[in-house]
Amino acid sequence: MDSRTTVEAMLRADLRGRTAYGAPQLDVPVALNTNENSYPVPAVVVEAMTKAVAAAASGLNRYPDREFTALREALAAYLSRSGTVIGADQVWAGNGSNEVLLHLLQAFGGPGRTALGFTPAYSMHPIITTTTGTTWVDGLRGVAGGGAFDLDAASAVEQVRAHRPDVVFLCSPNNPTGTALSLDTVVAVHDAAPDALIVVDEAYAEFARPGTPSALTLLEGRPRLVVTRTMSKAFALAGGRLGYLAADPALVDALRLVRMPYHLATQTQAVALAALEHADLMLETVGAIKAERDRLVAELTAMGLDPVPSDANFVLFGGLEDSHTTWSALLERGVLVRDVGIAHYLRVTAGTPQETTAFLQAMSDLAPQHRTTSTPMTLSPGARP
Repeated sequence: MDSRTTVEAMLRADLRGRTAYGAPQLDVPVALNTNENSYPVPAVVVEAMTKAVAAAASGLNRYPDREFTALREALAAYLSRSGTVIGADQVWAGNGSNEVLLHLLQAFGGPGRTALGFTPAYSMHPIITTTTGTTWVDGLRGVAGGGAFDLDAASAVEQVRAHRPDVVFLCSPNNPTGTALSLDTVVAVHDAAPDALIVVDEAYAEFARPGTPSALTLLEGRPRLVVTRTMSKAFALAGGRLGYLAADPALVDALRLVRMPYHLATQTQAVALAALEHADLMLETVGAIKAERDRLVAELTAMGLDPVPSDANFVLFGGLEDSHTTWSALLERGVLVRDVGIAHYLRVTAGTPQETTAFLQAMSDLAPQHRTTSTPMTLSPGARP
């Protein structure tokens, strides 16, 4: 028996045969596959981060602030800028939003419990769910008379009542489709699942079009509602690994039962605080990214393709005869986008104007041979939005 077989035999039965998360990490001129912010951290913020880490370095013989008090206060102040007052006792953070999601599932999921998400959606939701021994259920998108990726209150409520989950994931804006939810849908799902934790994943909230609401406005009086955010996208801090959530203080307190001691390093806290102290500067690129996103939608439409209107920093576009063939052809031209496992669709991040131009030029060359006249939405097994 070889080592792989030996390890497989020891592995938990529910993890056997599964594949790990992983977008291709390739060295290409134009990388538009992981929804990163293409703009570097501004020099003045780099200087502030460097000074903050240097100042903390002599104290690294001590554990970090277990309660990351200053960071929670800064995150609460940032969220409160939206008009909804959030207190520091309502904020929790982790090493990327994935760790925050893990804490939620460790506390409120587990063996004998079920989590429901409406796919296609963020692929880490079912992966994290499974790692905690929680049963995952794929809810469905698509509304009669609407788009293939839409989700309305009636459809969501029907599915929640049918499956009676312990945890419900709602993405707004949704990854990989870029579509946002109405607050009516969030409230309807919350009310239809009186014993469930409702998690609204708002990783891309800062890129939403004007008038798109945030579920932060719904938190008061709803202790089962959680809104998760990240500094990886709009804050251009993907390498900093800082995700966070806002919720009722009692729910935040419950997460202390499952977090590892001192889970946020001193350096992580220092870097995130420096970024938040320069929030306006860090977010200056959001408008430029939204402009490139809208440019992608307009020009892909002009090519005869089928982009989905987006509230995120990426665009899902269909109308392709064979999505993986197109993905490979773009890669040959030095442009890396994401094959999310949905037949006839690919996802492209809105990058700099130069990156957008490179993608659009390559796609314009390919479109006449690669587009099709029909785009049935089919989510392939193992799809990884």
